[in-house]
Amino acid sequence: MDDQVEDARTPAPDIQPLCEALLALRDAREAERFLRDLLTPGEVRTLVERWRVARLLDKGGFSYREIAEMTGASTTTVTRVSRFLSQEPWQGYRIILDRLKEQASE
Repeated sequence: MDDQVEDARTPAPDIQPLCEALLALRDAREAERFLRDLLTPGEVRTLVERWRVARLLDKGGFSYREIAEMTGASTTTVTRVSRFLSQEPWQGYRIILDRLKEQASE
């Protein structure tokens, strides 16, 4: 692979300032306001859809097709989210899903 071509899965080099901005949010209301400013309505819907897919996959008991029907996501999206939950090295979904479970049990 050409060294000049960035792997599509590699975040842009300037992702750190965005991550720092997300960490500066104090509560869910601030997060919503920031996301509504930052993203288009379609991008917000896409993120909400993916997060709902991740939560349903984590809950278990549903087929990919059932999750697609419940969320409006394509089966391709459900498959992609599932792959990121179980195989990709970043484990971002997993970290947050587990953290939310911990918080709910406290």
